[in-house]
Amino acid sequence: MEIAALLTSAGINIAVFVPTPSWILKAWETTEDEILSSGGLDAVVFVRIVVFSIRVFSIAAVICLFIVLPVNYHGKDRLHKDIPLESMDVFTIANVRQHSEWLWVHCLALYIITFSACTLLFFEYKSIANLRILHITGAPPSPSLFTILVRSVPWSAEESYCETVKKFFSTYHASTYLSHQIIYKCGTVQKIKDDAEHMFRVLRDGTMEHTSKPIFTHCCSCEGNTNSFEMIKVERNSVLESTSKSNLDLDLRKKECAAAFVFFNSRYAALLASKILQASNPMVWVTDVAPEPQDIYWSNICIPYKQLWIRKIATLIASIVFMLVFLLPVTFVQGLTQLDKLQKMFPFLTEILKSKMVNQVVTGYLPSLILVLFLFAVPPMMMLFSSLEGSFSRSRRKKSACCKVLYFTIWNVFFVNVFTGSVISQLSVFSSVADLPVQLAKAVPSQATFFTTYIFTSGWASLGCEIMQIYPLLCNFVQRLLKLNDDPQSGTLNFPYHTEVPRVLLFGFLGITNAILAPLMLPFLIIYFFLAYLVYRNQFINVYVSKYDSGGQYWPIAHNTTVFSLIFAQIIALGVFGVKHSPVASGFTFPLIIGTFLFHQYCRQRFLPSFKSYSAQIVIDMDRRDEENGRLREIQENLHSAYCQYGLLHDPELPRCFSHCEPDEEDAQFSPQRSLKGKEILTKEKSLKSGSFHRTSSTKAVVLGGM
Repeated sequence: MEIAALLTSAGINIAVFVPTPSWILKAWETTEDEILSSGGLDAVVFVRIVVFSIRVFSIAAVICLFIVLPVNYHGKDRLHKDIPLESMDVFTIANVRQHSEWLWVHCLALYIITFSACTLLFFEYKSIANLRILHITGAPPSPSLFTILVRSVPWSAEESYCETVKKFFSTYHASTYLSHQIIYKCGTVQKIKDDAEHMFRVLRDGTMEHTSKPIFTHCCSCEGNTNSFEMIKVERNSVLESTSKSNLDLDLRKKECAAAFVFFNSRYAALLASKILQASNPMVWVTDVAPEPQDIYWSNICIPYKQLWIRKIATLIASIVFMLVFLLPVTFVQGLTQLDKLQKMFPFLTEILKSKMVNQVVTGYLPSLILVLFLFAVPPMMMLFSSLEGSFSRSRRKKSACCKVLYFTIWNVFFVNVFTGSVISQLSVFSSVADLPVQLAKAVPSQATFFTTYIFTSGWASLGCEIMQIYPLLCNFVQRLLKLNDDPQSGTLNFPYHTEVPRVLLFGFLGITNAILAPLMLPFLIIYFFLAYLVYRNQFINVYVSKYDSGGQYWPIAHNTTVFSLIFAQIIALGVFGVKHSPVASGFTFPLIIGTFLFHQYCRQRFLPSFKSYSAQIVIDMDRRDEENGRLREIQENLHSAYCQYGLLHDPELPRCFSHCEPDEEDAQFSPQRSLKGKEILTKEKSLKSGSFHRTSSTKAVVLGGM
């Protein structure tokens, strides 16, 4: 395919991506502190991933475009035409002849790219780890640091789960245990059941007075005669007084889950309790650090702990099956890139495909477009799998979905397309695993045109859709037109990390693996990352609202993916040097693979533990600081209101949250309608207390376009 036809076949109108100077300047001048206060630490990490990609590919572009590309272009003795009329294969490493002495240039470029990427990775990992520590110590006091989540509470016929939890922690954590809050069953099915039981009690214990006086007035909605009815008046207190306390306790026990939030008097005590083994049987009294109150995924907390491993295996099998099913559209897409096979399968298209323009569109733009359309179904499916997996926090669920989408896209966009296009058709990939680098060396350069076009269709076009926000805009318009939701804050959006992080990392993977093989791809990648830098900064400031935060947990995913990309690119280069019969370049590639792997292991030992847990030094210093300032007591008193499952209410007419186990509380006085009102009150109060870090949706203009 000719280079001049590559842009035209993409069908991209570059004017769509030329934004107005006003918000470009604002996005460029936005500081990291502003992004932190607006989108949280995850937003800062995402922007750092984009910045890291710009730096790495800028270095790679300088090396590969000015050194590697001329070597590829003049690799064979041939009559060169005008550069815009050349085929893409001329600029790949496939154009270099065997036994060429210039392959050391590719090996040198690979060394420079690897050293640059590893150096930038190290400093970024160190910087983000320090930023995570500052985020923990500088943010307002978080109730999650004083709380642990206990699951798989042992069942007892003599006492309820609430009493079992209180007895256990009062005995084994007597000096640090404050109180606890049992978790009750929730969800749509449980809500319907509770409403049915409540209505049954009203109809059973209430008194009905029927006065049916026929009147001959017209109903305004149906224009028919009707009778007037006196509404049933049932006092709430009379219903509660008619119910015995034993029945209420029995009803509460039926709603209890084998899980609870346990509160401690210090951060260090909660951290210690969450990490140690609570019983000789590791399947009971399972403890973990509690998520932030707004981050809790309530419907998954009540899942029995013994079911989690079954759910993980089931979702893994479902993901693999979904990958295998997705081979069908990918195989069809790759069939479009090979014109000769397409003509054999569909002979009636022979005359149509003879047209140069149709040929360029069908083989260049159409396969990538079809693949992008099919990939739209992947993130919702992976989010569903992550929900069924049993994650008890929304951030963990989104992180799990992010990893699944990343693995899926790398496998289907890169491996399956490469294998389907060149290797599987020959069935030589199954002959020996040792021949895999050689097969990849033959196949990857031939797919450079497809990957470059994919950057247009999935990269540049996605940024245009991100700016315009077409789908949310249509949904918001329909809701307001039909008056389905009059809430002005209903249009607020949460950033889709599970779709955008895999997309950015996938482009990084394609760029690193094709840097020395097809250098002509790098300018298009740099343009994408530069536009992404401006677009996403604008979106974090003006469009998206941070509802919860994982504390920068997406950076280890980016680090692992980058290291995998480097090692995989080195393996492909090793195969290329073997095919081209260059033993010197092959010999120098082996130490590079080993060195990259050792660097990855060092970073795992040095930085990764700080992303998995909090250090005792930090939490003890925070406890001492709050105790000296006299805030520790106030924080302890507000723990129950933060983790109340149905909302702790300040209205005296509204009930207390019944999930806190105290003998003097009227736990049974729970009303689903009033709890929803209480939850809204609590959410507003938390947003006021959280300071500048957690910005509510009212502080941002709901501007879907972000202009």
